[in-house]
Amino acid sequence: MLAVSRAPLAKLQAFKARLGWRFNWVSSGQNDFNFDFNVTFRERDQPSGTLAYNYTPVPKSPVPGNSKGGEWQSPGVSVFCKDEAGAIFHTYSTYSRGLDTLNGTYQFLDLVPKGRDEASLPHPQAWVGFHDEYPQSA
Repeated sequence: MLAVSRAPLAKLQAFKARLGWRFNWVSSGQNDFNFDFNVTFRERDQPSGTLAYNYTPVPKSPVPGNSKGGEWQSPGVSVFCKDEAGAIFHTYSTYSRGLDTLNGTYQFLDLVPKGRDEASLPHPQAWVGFHDEYPQSA
C-alpha cells in the first residue's frame, strides 16, 4: 500500500512521525498524478463550471477546507499492478461512497437508528480527528 498526497514530502513525513504511522506515503505535489485520477481539480481546467468526479459531472462546490489556491481536493483510491517486466497497469479506482469500506466506523454507524447523523455538520466526517487532537481525560 502506498498513500499519495499533494503536500510537500517533508510535511507528510513530519505528520506521519507525529501520529506514529508506518505506511508508505509519497507526495504528488510536483506532478499531475492527482489530476490524472480526478481527485484534484484546477479551476483553469474546468471552464464549464463542473468537475468530473466519481465518473459524473458535479457542480464546482468544494467541501469546506478542501480547496486551496484555485484547486479542489476530493478523496479517491486507485489500485495498480506491476507485472514481471515492470509494466504498471491501473486496475481499479473508487471515489465518494465507494470509499466507505475503508472507514470502519461507517460500517457501525450505518447500523444504528440515527446513522451517520452528519446533516448538521459543516461537511461529512467533520467529526473525525487525529488521536493527538482529542481532549485528554483526567
